[in-house]
Amino acid sequence: MVRQFGLSWLHRSDRGTRGPCGASPDPECGLDHGAGPVHTARRAEPGLSVCSLACVPGDLFSSASDDQLARRGPLAARLRPATLDEVLGQEHLLAPGRPLRTLIDTDRLSSVVLWGPPGTGKTSIASLIAATTAKAFVKLSAVSATVKDVREVVAAAEERLGQHQRQTILFLDEVHRFNKAQQDALLPSVESGLLVLIGATTENPFFELNPPLMSRSTLLRLEPLPARSLLALLRRGLDAEGARADDDALELLATRSGGDGRQALTSLEVAVALAEANRTEPGAVARVTTSEAEAALGTRAIRYGRDDHYDVVSAFIKSIRGGDADAGLYWLARMLEAGEDPRFIVRRLVVLASEDVGMADPMALVVARAAAGALELVGLPEAQLNLAQAVVYLSCAPK
Repeated sequence: MVRQFGLSWLHRSDRGTRGPCGASPDPECGLDHGAGPVHTARRAEPGLSVCSLACVPGDLFSSASDDQLARRGPLAARLRPATLDEVLGQEHLLAPGRPLRTLIDTDRLSSVVLWGPPGTGKTSIASLIAATTAKAFVKLSAVSATVKDVREVVAAAEERLGQHQRQTILFLDEVHRFNKAQQDALLPSVESGLLVLIGATTENPFFELNPPLMSRSTLLRLEPLPARSLLALLRRGLDAEGARADDDALELLATRSGGDGRQALTSLEVAVALAEANRTEPGAVARVTTSEAEAALGTRAIRYGRDDHYDVVSAFIKSIRGGDADAGLYWLARMLEAGEDPRFIVRRLVVLASEDVGMADPMALVVARAAAGALELVGLPEAQLNLAQAVVYLSCAPK
């Protein structure tokens, strides 16, 4: 009798009234829509009776599934913060009296875009908003959602506001994956206040989001987690796993995670599994050493998106301009490891040779041109040495 309509709402319903999803209590349904704090309702086919709505208030199967995930899910998922005070990092947004914390505590959140690298807490913050707000909370992923899904959310929000005077928050994960037409479908509802949009993105919203949508939202930037926050997070992970670790191992995991809390916990989870396999006494508490931490880290991919392209090359040029050969070599290695076009790099060196060194050392241009010729002649990986030689020469040359 029931066919899933393609979208689920996570919400709190009011006892004895029609729920925000549109499902009303019915004597034949046998479900108390106010019995549990949360239930999921799937809209049925138009025209079906109220009892044809599939309401699942935490049945045995879903409860068992949640229990299994709570015990066996990824460590990063199991350690999601339960309160705002448990969120590590982002003090500029979530410390008492700071903008986002104030809006959440007073339940006066307006449309916002959370912009930050992976593993900085965007989804966790959205989950905490869902747990504290009196508004209905709807979650969509721009990876799989369509304009049809957005229109369904808007229609449900209109019904909810008209019947219960209750606003709706739409959390749109990976909002940058929506094309321009899909983003435009949100504009009327966001502008009128029917929907409070929380968009989460790892990409620069000034490139990926429509200017009209940006003008209707507050941009909040999340920063990579500092080392102290990562260390605190790793210690929480050790407690959850019932393991111990050397300080050097934790420092290594925190340093190599690049401010990504999820990456740090994932690496820790692997390291603990390796430590458990390597322990000599059965039943002893696993202890993570530096060797397990190094093995768990493996060859982690370097984040290098559109923003990173410009940020890294800027740091590269400024390092050479400032005479820091070591820093110049580091940024060169990072670009090459991430797959940057080496011809782009050598073009920047040729420009720098005249722009920053110039007549202070005319040989700088000769060395840069020679590096460009060597790159075309031998290619990578051998030309890495030629590029490094040019970087060192230009860094040490007078400016």
